[in-house]
Amino acid sequence: MGIFDRVKRLVSANLNDLVNKAEDPEKMLEQAILEMQEDLVQLRQGVAQAIAAQKRTEKQYNDAYNETNKWQRNAQLALQKGDENLARQALERKKTFTESGNALKASLDQQTVQVDGLKRSLIQLESKISEAKTKKEMLKARITAAKAQEQLQGMVRGMNSSSAMAAFDRMEEKVLMQEARAQSSAELAGTDLESQFAALEAGSDVDDELAALKAQMSLPGAKPNQPQLPQHSTPQHSTPPKQNNEVVDAELESLRKQLDQM
Repeated sequence: MGIFDRVKRLVSANLNDLVNKAEDPEKMLEQAILEMQEDLVQLRQGVAQAIAAQKRTEKQYNDAYNETNKWQRNAQLALQKGDENLARQALERKKTFTESGNALKASLDQQTVQVDGLKRSLIQLESKISEAKTKKEMLKARITAAKAQEQLQGMVRGMNSSSAMAAFDRMEEKVLMQEARAQSSAELAGTDLESQFAALEAGSDVDDELAALKAQMSLPGAKPNQPQLPQHSTPQHSTPPKQNNEVVDAELESLRKQLDQM
């Protein structure tokens, strides 16, 4: 396959087909750009060689044209001098250069068309390479996004949602149990506090009853060894002796000190 066929194939290649068919689209895109750049270098060299050949042909044509004119002038000069034979020889040389010039002109015209075509192909290839580089970056970004999405989908498919939800359920159950224990501890603490206050209240009643019992036992006519029940009815007012009042006051003062120390 010649260089021009390769250039035509690469210029008309669809990068999307490469992406679809390649195992690694990104590498294939890089390879396509490299091949196009290599062909661009070869095409530039070919254009340079064609232009050089065109310049040589153009110079040869100009030289033949100048020689034709020169021998035309020589033939005229020979006739002016009356030397017809010399004029004939000059015209024969002119004919040779004229034929050579005509051949060179045809070759020059053909080379000019070829060089112009190569220049257009060169410009087109450079444009295609620039477009391919831009498209390559866009496709690379799309490939990266597609790979990331595929990887994410794989991770999602690999996740065991049922086991994950079961783990959440277990954690929720543990949290509920811990909250229940905390609430029970708070209730127990509240109950214990109420029991302590109830005990204090009960102890106070007993102390009051004990003090009242002691006061009753100290009354005249009371029997020390005989227990007496507390009376719920309104007690009869009696004026105890002064000595008994002092004893009761002392006991009350002792009870107050005990209560203050509690």
